[in-house]
Amino acid sequence: MLQGLSHQAREARAWTFEQARNLLARILRLRLETDADRDLAATLLAAGKVGEAIETFPALVASPVIFQCGYGASGLPHMGTFGEAARPTMVRTAFRALTEDLIPTRLIVFSDDMDGLRKIPSNMPNQAMLEEDRDKPVTSVRDPFGEYDSFGAHNNARARAFFDSFGFDYDFISSTDFYKSGRMDAVLLTILERFDKVQGVMLPTLGEERRATYSPFLPISPKTGKVLQVPTLERHLDRGSITFRDEDGELTEVPVTGGHVKLQWRPDWAARWTALKVDYEMSGKDLVDSVRVSEKVTRVLGGTPPESFHYELFMDENNQKISKTKGNGLTMEEWLRYGGAESLSYYMFQSPKSAKRLYFDVIPKATDEYLQQLDAFHRNAASNTANPLDNPVWNVHGGAPPAKGSPVSFSLLLNLVSAANASDKTILWGFISRYSPGATPQSEPLLDRLTDYALNYYEDFVLPAKTFRPADARERAAFADLAARLRALPAGCQDAELIQNEVYEAGKAAGFEPLRTWFTALYEVLLGQTQGPRFGSFVALFGLENTLALIDKALG
Repeated sequence: MLQGLSHQAREARAWTFEQARNLLARILRLRLETDADRDLAATLLAAGKVGEAIETFPALVASPVIFQCGYGASGLPHMGTFGEAARPTMVRTAFRALTEDLIPTRLIVFSDDMDGLRKIPSNMPNQAMLEEDRDKPVTSVRDPFGEYDSFGAHNNARARAFFDSFGFDYDFISSTDFYKSGRMDAVLLTILERFDKVQGVMLPTLGEERRATYSPFLPISPKTGKVLQVPTLERHLDRGSITFRDEDGELTEVPVTGGHVKLQWRPDWAARWTALKVDYEMSGKDLVDSVRVSEKVTRVLGGTPPESFHYELFMDENNQKISKTKGNGLTMEEWLRYGGAESLSYYMFQSPKSAKRLYFDVIPKATDEYLQQLDAFHRNAASNTANPLDNPVWNVHGGAPPAKGSPVSFSLLLNLVSAANASDKTILWGFISRYSPGATPQSEPLLDRLTDYALNYYEDFVLPAKTFRPADARERAAFADLAARLRALPAGCQDAELIQNEVYEAGKAAGFEPLRTWFTALYEVLLGQTQGPRFGSFVALFGLENTLALIDKALG
């Protein structure tokens, strides 16, 4: 599917391909030993001879290119969780196209389930039980739902089901398993050995009080099972262990290996990059400084920091940063009640370096823009007039956009629901089947989903705010003129452009200036709302007779 695209991938301007090209340069830099080898490989790749480059330099495919994202296992999956996987998946797809899918890749979703449970989510049952387990690793906290061995196991299962439901291709790694299995041991021993150098990176980033007690190692108390934030009092390189003072004041020695300690989060990030040889990871703009610190720690450990990309954060309706703690902004469940996952992916793809509002009112616009881009993709594919890899839907759908979009826009559906006072999508399909003969829920599955979203959005947002106003004298005259023009059209006319021309002429004849005030009047008087799609398209879908009935009702 992604083969034969390297030429287009090299020319694509989308940010995903810029990132893919940066990543490929990194792979050449790290896996080939001399500048001459790198230059030759780059020349072959630029000529689209990916297979020849790999045959000449098998080191390019010696191991997969590792993409990584994180999951905070102290809570359930949410909007940010979706973005954590969606955006690197888009870059991964771009990289696969750039390399003809011949260099193996892997996306790791890393669950931070060994972190101590510091805050008890207020929406969880069995609060008293969770309070008893506070500060223990999330995988040692009892499951408040009583379904899994631990709270961490419960959230991990929910996370995997969440990622699976959206079709992400990933490998799931539990931090607890990673530490306890020994896969982190070599890096942990390196940190023990280079403790002072790690501290040299970390301490200048901390306040005076925290500097006095900070250690990259968070020992897990053998007595209480809690993750402790205590000073490291002694290091024993020969035994690979540290000594600390346990909660009861007793000096205690534990190995740094085998899951007996957890690293502080920024050293943990660096250790993970080093142990897994991560090549690419994205993070929010709020973590820029943390990434820089973790990169320094990575170099102390002898690793190479991954290529990084910082995206802007989403804002709520008041332009405040969205916070899990505050609960502002949208949830995944809310977006998926009013729009599809593809519209959310599109919204996340667009301008990742720009802060964007993430609230209910962005969903209709994102949905219609997605549909417009899907139509453009197929038009351009037929005419071969643009690089298809630059179209957002190519990136949203992993290089395989749906074969067709929807014959009706989401905004048009919303106005149809409003005008028809529809509460059942069978009513909508009655209009749609006349507007688009042969269209059925089976032949137009995307449109069928859109009808559900439109009904939900109308019920929750449009209907409560719906306010009709009477027409003034000039508007009444314009409505009467429009009605006469529509009655003069052929019976059952569904020519949206012809109808739109008549709407324009009625507005111009009535002297509306600017003309958009005429369309505002149409929506406010006839539909009880301030805006809508092209009125000619609405009339073609709703029907001439039904529209004339609306006008007659408004004229009283």
